[in-house]
Amino acid sequence: MRELAYIGAGGFLGTLTRYTVQLMIPAANTGFPWAVLLINAIGSLFLGWFFTIAIPKKITPQLRLAIGTGFTGAFTTFSTFTLDIVRLSEGGEWMKAAAYLLLSVVAGLLLCALGIKLGNGMLAVSQKGSDAR
Repeated sequence: MRELAYIGAGGFLGTLTRYTVQLMIPAANTGFPWAVLLINAIGSLFLGWFFTIAIPKKITPQLRLAIGTGFTGAFTTFSTFTLDIVRLSEGGEWMKAAAYLLLSVVAGLLLCALGIKLGNGMLAVSQKGSDAR
């Protein structure tokens, strides 16, 4: 039951963060969902990085749940991503819908991979530092 509290606390903060970003980047007159694209891209980078550096002996399972599942799960938004694609398509904006879909998936995959690479680099530097002692 405590796990749900950790997830809920992280989710609350992730939701507020996403809402803040969406307020800061309103949809331009083009109607392209830049805020959701940015949110999901940042979330992909962060999640790849976080789960790479979230070593069980250094980060508690509760913190992993709060940050990984709660915060990042609430911050990123697959449902809004799909809704945006449907709305663009229904509005006859097929090229925007296709570009948004492709850009979101490619950016998400590349940024997640970059997050993992950054995390592995941080772990390697940390390991070298502890080996030198």
